[in-house]
Amino acid sequence: MSKLTDVPKRILIGRALRSDRLGETLLPKRIALPVFASDPLSSVAYAPGEVLLVLSIAGVSAYHFSPWIAVAVVVLMFTVVASYRQNVHAYPSGGGDYEVANTNLGPKAGLTVASALLVDYVLTVAVSISSGIENLGSAIPFVVEHKVLCAIAVILLLTLMNLRGVRESGTLFAIPTYVFVAGVFIMIAWGAFRGLVLDDTMRAPTADYEIKPEHGGLAGFALVFLLLRAFSSGCAALTGVEAISNGVPAFRKPKSKNAGNTLALMGLLAVTMFCGIIALAAATDVRMSENPATDLFHNGVALGSDYVQHPVISQVAEAVFGEGSFLFIVLAAATALVLFLAANTAYNGFPLLGSILAQDRYLPRQLHTRGDRLAFSNGIVLLAGAAMLLVFIYGADSTRLIQLYIVGVFVSFTLSQIGMVRHWNRHLATERDQAKRRRMHRSRAINAFGAFFTGLVLVVVLATKFTHGAWVALLGMCIFFATMTAIRKHYDRVAEEIAAPEDPDEAQTDDMVRPSRVHSVVLISKIHRPTLRALAYAKLMRSDTLEALSVNVDPAETKALRDEWERRGIAVPLKVLDSPYREITRPVIEYVKSLRKESPRDAVSVIIPEYVVGHWYEHLLHNQSALRLKGRLLFTPGVMVTSVPYQLQSSEAAKRRARKRQDWNAPGAVRRGPAQHDRAKESSSST
Repeated sequence: MSKLTDVPKRILIGRALRSDRLGETLLPKRIALPVFASDPLSSVAYAPGEVLLVLSIAGVSAYHFSPWIAVAVVVLMFTVVASYRQNVHAYPSGGGDYEVANTNLGPKAGLTVASALLVDYVLTVAVSISSGIENLGSAIPFVVEHKVLCAIAVILLLTLMNLRGVRESGTLFAIPTYVFVAGVFIMIAWGAFRGLVLDDTMRAPTADYEIKPEHGGLAGFALVFLLLRAFSSGCAALTGVEAISNGVPAFRKPKSKNAGNTLALMGLLAVTMFCGIIALAAATDVRMSENPATDLFHNGVALGSDYVQHPVISQVAEAVFGEGSFLFIVLAAATALVLFLAANTAYNGFPLLGSILAQDRYLPRQLHTRGDRLAFSNGIVLLAGAAMLLVFIYGADSTRLIQLYIVGVFVSFTLSQIGMVRHWNRHLATERDQAKRRRMHRSRAINAFGAFFTGLVLVVVLATKFTHGAWVALLGMCIFFATMTAIRKHYDRVAEEIAAPEDPDEAQTDDMVRPSRVHSVVLISKIHRPTLRALAYAKLMRSDTLEALSVNVDPAETKALRDEWERRGIAVPLKVLDSPYREITRPVIEYVKSLRKESPRDAVSVIIPEYVVGHWYEHLLHNQSALRLKGRLLFTPGVMVTSVPYQLQSSEAAKRRARKRQDWNAPGAVRRGPAQHDRAKESSSST
């Protein structure tokens, strides 16, 4: 079985990498940008549409507010980017927001940030994949007809790519990300040239549609609330910004400098594309609605349930490039692909954060383990499972999923920036160098403004999105917080319980007191080779007392056992326990407990003969009484359980197969060709 599973594993994820090759997986800036910034870069494909969807509640007349909302998003983006550039220099270890909050605000704040980020990473995968499916569905009807199935298939494919390692997956993701960025900039430039220089009239496919406002003539507080809700939806463009601060260890040296430069470039690209698409949407008269079937009209007739509303970027591309043109098709394909790959931001952030939390004993320790390709495989699989569950529950509907979005990220933004202010205050209290103090004052001012602005946005997001689904994200954060708190309490309790005392002379415990005697019990059912080997081993132990123990479930077999015991003259007392209900485990457990009760300072050694088979199906042909007994005896203090294995011939065959597997190399597991020659040269030169 091991050989059969090793072949597809090596084909799918590649040969295993040695731990000392971790440095080879580090990323240059050109690869780090698509790996860590694909989420904020790709969010321009749906964030402008979310702004227009909310504004459509008040009708087309509210669309003229979209440029001002874009300006507010841009200011927020630059604020967050400038703030996080301070983070990556101050905390380059990869803990990101969690480390900042935990160090400066305390464990509870750190755990709150961690819970928010974990929820946000899961939602990033679900939203990005669902949005990509919807974009792809505008060209391929089969995809939109089977949204959930296709979304789950894409998540599985992304999971497989990430299991191959960060460096390899990043190389695969770089091309479509750069094609998407280039396509959007070409669209913006060509659209501006057509509109400003050629004075062409560009019309979106929905330009002639009319919007039936749900609440017409909004003014005062109602209008302000609507604009704030539209702004909070546009803030989806900021998701994933924190991933770079979490992924600093994956950058090449100088890590902090490269991460800071990548962060600045990502912010500049994202805001330019976001503003350009918003401007082109206004110029081409794009029409969007939260309920297009009933609220969009053409020639006075509602479009109906058969109408499929395409994303803003698709409508703008059709208006600028022309329907079915080469550039339109390239941009549509790149948009769908980059939305799929945007989930890669979460695939890099979630496992790394999970590893740090596992190291701090807030998550199971298995999440701290690297897989064959030096990626945190367990974290990758856990993220994929949670995202698939969310996609299934919400039917891969990005509009419904996005309402859950960005709450967690602004919780982490706000607490992280408050933590950075505390960080600078602490350093300013001891720093005397005036040049360094000036830099710290500047950094503190940036982080203080970031804390104020992101905190204000968090209040807006909670107020405008809570009833639309944000409560689900908050519930998820609470569940993560409670779960991680419980895990930490368990690990702390276990560590305290098993800790060895510092002073050997302090109060003696059962673990440190030498037992006064050892009472050995050999469990037998009949006399055969495994029984004789177990008895011989028990005699070798030289216990104070030794006896054989059997359970009477069949009187005839028990009588035959006694007769055989006497005939062979075995010099070990045989004790038989009656079991009127034909149980084996309970009488043995009760007898062992009675021995402990009679002499609490005695240790009881239970020796169980077992025979070892070589095939999985052979286990089904034998009862598992020895396994059940061992499981029950684990809970009995002062009892030691010893298994004496007896290997059957089938196990010898399994051993031979294992030796063959050691000599066998999976495809890709061994380097051949020039590599062997180079290695030989290296070894000869070293000698």
